[in-house]
Amino acid sequence: MTPTHEADAVHANACDNCKTPLQGGFCHQCGQNAHNPLRSFGHAVEEVFESFWHLDGRIFRTLRTLLSPGKLANAYLAGHRAPFVAPLRLFVIVSVLTFFVAKLTLHIGEVTLPEPPPSADGTTNLVAKPNESGIDFSKQTTVEGVIKQRDQTLEGLISARAGVPRGLGFVRERIEENIYATQRLARERIVQLQPDHPLLAQPDRYPAGAPLPEIPMRALISIDGKPFDAETNPVRVGWLPDFANRWFNKKLARAEENVPRVAQDPEYFVTRLIGSVPSALFVLVPVFALLLKLAYIETRRVYLEHLVVALYSHAYLCLCILVFCLVQAVGGLIPSGNFWLKIPQWTVQMALLAWMPVYLFWMQQRVYRQHVIVTLLKFSVLGTLYFMMLVMAIVFLALTTWVNA
Repeated sequence: MTPTHEADAVHANACDNCKTPLQGGFCHQCGQNAHNPLRSFGHAVEEVFESFWHLDGRIFRTLRTLLSPGKLANAYLAGHRAPFVAPLRLFVIVSVLTFFVAKLTLHIGEVTLPEPPPSADGTTNLVAKPNESGIDFSKQTTVEGVIKQRDQTLEGLISARAGVPRGLGFVRERIEENIYATQRLARERIVQLQPDHPLLAQPDRYPAGAPLPEIPMRALISIDGKPFDAETNPVRVGWLPDFANRWFNKKLARAEENVPRVAQDPEYFVTRLIGSVPSALFVLVPVFALLLKLAYIETRRVYLEHLVVALYSHAYLCLCILVFCLVQAVGGLIPSGNFWLKIPQWTVQMALLAWMPVYLFWMQQRVYRQHVIVTLLKFSVLGTLYFMMLVMAIVFLALTTWVNA
């Protein structure tokens, strides 16, 4: 037998990876497929489709079983692991997919700034754009009335401009636009009432394009009555070391600088916040498993068993949020004025939100099999503790997202 035929014989009867004698289509030592895809294009194509359909079938089987509260967790804990996707892998897949879709479908819409108190005549929106300001001199029938209303409006605008924090400079710019618009509209009304009025020959009090009086703006953050500054007027926490105080003030200054960006583009902030949620869940899931361990310590289950329950429960919650987002996306295609067409969307979303705690309670009852009253008490305590941790995590994420925006 030639060397070539000898090598072929070895590959035909032994695993290419570990050289263990083969007893079937897979190596019983390392699990590698006996077929070599490099030697046959048909085998390569077959391997791709086989892997795809095998994985696809496991996913659908797992998701179908997950829909029944506690059924998947009980099956996995009983040792039926081969037919299903592992809990950690399922959680990763569903959570990443869910919050990716959430970033695309959840929108906060156009955010409008709250209106400050109106001017003395009650007609001026101080921060609106000139064409939306509500400044109207048409009701004035005398030049004196126009001048009085103009001066009152300008006084209110200047006062509002002085009270704008420096972090909201774009609001100050819009107020300045209204100052110039007020003078222009007042002049146009005077021309209509008395084209030869001597006031028309005088320049405006605040000429368009000319710098307005510099009035110090208040700061968003004040320390001892003075504007916060990371260098000259920082926040100092007595029990923190100097390097920690420097780091804290640096982050605080960054947060103040990000106020205009977040205020002008809040959806960017929300999108980044949603994108950071999966990272928080990777911390909260093990903590929730620890709470389950403490609540059911008498069952003598090991921690990893509780972790399986936590992973599957969170995977289902993520699945519900995914459906919620998809329904939201479909509902976004309906014109906002069609109230009756929105009712099915709202009904489905409210049903999802109401079903989620019911599912979790039912799952806890089926997995741990204790009396329904005992389960209800433990579920209430665990739910309260976990909700508090979730709120704290969201606040922490919001702050870190704001600072790093």
